Amino acid sequence: MKSLIAELNRHNYLYYTLDTPELTDKEYDKLYDRLLELERESGVILPSSPSKRVGGELLKGFAEHRHKARLWSLDKAQNKDDLMAWYNRAVKLVDQYNNNHPDDPLPPLSFVVELKFDGLTLNLTYDNGELVQASTRGSGVVGESILPQVRTIRSVPLSIPYSEGMIEVQGEGLMFLSVLEEYNRTAAEPLKNARNAAAGALRNLNPAVTATRKLDAFFYNVGYADHLQFTDHQEMVIFLKDNHFKVNPYIKFLHSIEEVAEEVERIAETRLQMDYLIDGSVVKITDMRTREVLGYTDKFPRWAVAYKFEAEEATTRLLSVVWNVGRTGKLTPLARVEPVELAGVTVQNCTLNNIGDIERKNLKFALGSEVYIRRSNDVIPEILGKVTDEQDGQEILYPETCPSCGSTLEQKGAHIFCPNKLGCRPQLIERITHFASRDAMDIDTFSIATAEQLYDSLGVNDPSGLYYLTFDQLITLERFGTKKAEKLLAAIEKSKTRDLSSFLFALGIPNTGKKTTSMLADHYRSLDRLMEATQEELVALPDIGGIVAESIVTFFGDPLMRESIKRMLDAGVTPQAEERHEVINTDSIFNGQTVVLTGTLHKMSRDDASKKLEALGAKVTGSVSKKTDIVVAGENAGSKLTKAQELGIRIIDNEDEFMKLLGEEPEEA
Repeated sequence: MKSLIAELNRHNYLYYTLDTPELTDKEYDKLYDRLLELERESGVILPSSPSKRVGGELLKGFAEHRHKARLWSLDKAQNKDDLMAWYNRAVKLVDQYNNNHPDDPLPPLSFVVELKFDGLTLNLTYDNGELVQASTRGSGVVGESILPQVRTIRSVPLSIPYSEGMIEVQGEGLMFLSVLEEYNRTAAEPLKNARNAAAGALRNLNPAVTATRKLDAFFYNVGYADHLQFTDHQEMVIFLKDNHFKVNPYIKFLHSIEEVAEEVERIAETRLQMDYLIDGSVVKITDMRTREVLGYTDKFPRWAVAYKFEAEEATTRLLSVVWNVGRTGKLTPLARVEPVELAGVTVQNCTLNNIGDIERKNLKFALGSEVYIRRSNDVIPEILGKVTDEQDGQEILYPETCPSCGSTLEQKGAHIFCPNKLGCRPQLIERITHFASRDAMDIDTFSIATAEQLYDSLGVNDPSGLYYLTFDQLITLERFGTKKAEKLLAAIEKSKTRDLSSFLFALGIPNTGKKTTSMLADHYRSLDRLMEATQEELVALPDIGGIVAESIVTFFGDPLMRESIKRMLDAGVTPQAEERHEVINTDSIFNGQTVVLTGTLHKMSRDDASKKLEALGAKVTGSVSKKTDIVVAGENAGSKLTKAQELGIRIIDNEDEFMKLLGEEPEEA
């Protein structure tokens, strides 16, 4: 068993940390299955067994863990002036020391610049080479024990070569953005952002849930060691790598503060291209003896500083909560807050998700109270929670009737719904707008303003009503001349021949996205067959769970939806499944390859490119992983291109070359 564990952990390290696998998945599984067999036969599971990574029993709570060495916060610099002020203080202290110790001076200052990851700090304890504890940062002195959760992170070594006593190693638990994107493709409740996804997973009392998030981790510090000292930061980084810890490839060793200032600005400019969240960079003095001499203030080490990006978190006052109705009838709370500057913009509105979110964040009695808000990936900020634990504000009242139509609301889990599918203005307008959108029926020039005008003036309260509009009706509307009316009618007529996948997406079936509707269209090949599908049939399909299956069956079982679909079909809408693409060129470099498209292509649409690739035998996927063979990068490619570069995946970034490989003659742009 020890031999098998050593071999499996070595292959884990090669795969998850070095990205240089030596075994196929099948070969690895054979070794792993043999270990499980031995564990069942013996009734023994050794501490470093990879079988512990899957998540065990539900925990009752988190135990406190006192760190061997304090985990310090970092002083912050938000501009070059702050950085220079930190540097000048360090120079002054070094000069003072050298003047007092002329025979043993400190070396000239040199620096290391690292990324400041935006995840959850991890403190791992190894005793004689075995992982025996993992905890959160907590107060810096005492954290919470999360060992079962951390064991599920494949890049965390369960044992290390160094076995001379106890050490503590610090790092950051993260959910990569590409992993978050892939997770949300099939999640019944999509995760809002990668930081909260990682933090929530690591503080979940069910380690099996943590395992489903496929978290990763980078390590950057040895905070405590019984029998270990380093002369500089380079030595410590080499130690971490030699002991199988995953160290981020971005580390810059620099000799001047001017180089440091340029580097932190470069990081700020490129951070959005990374496949993980960072909220700044960390600047440290490299020499360990200098660190010891400079020491600490009450809060911070004097030898390090965090160069922060524009504030992503702030405190403000919660003023009110309004409830907006969406196309499915779901009411979403929107918080109004006192205006506050956040990441360079003035924020007045924040998302609150649902009533479960309000209660989980202790916001039920928070009106008028101070709250923390955070910007999530450059979209509308969200409220993280109250500044204090006291219920010192007014109560957020949950509506009992729809704020738009007055219907009595229904609660399903953490969500509130308006059941009035025929007379609730905002959900009807949203439904029509979604139906006409580009990824759906692609009705050219259509907008939410058009939907509002058609609803208010012509009584169009269902997508099917679009197919019964006449020129004489449209010409009577404000700002509708002859040309605009004819153009809209032509676009509606053209939409009648959209494929089945687009039509299903346009219907707005709850809990389904573009990928799910495309799979349904390809599997059933017929609208009638899908409408009669049972929940048991649907659950058997790839990536369809019980919630999604129930949503599909309930949707097509609704008489209102069936009538709407019938009216569309009667008007000439003919949603047909696209022809299956047979492989036409098995000699193509794309045959049998997994391909990811990213960025903007100018000479063909992404959909057309996907179809051509599939016709050449490729499998087109949405996210980059170790199993990706080729990435086609158009203009403004972002995190997927960065991930491909990190993994050493073949990249095609010339569109003319891509078209030639497809067998197409590139046209002049």
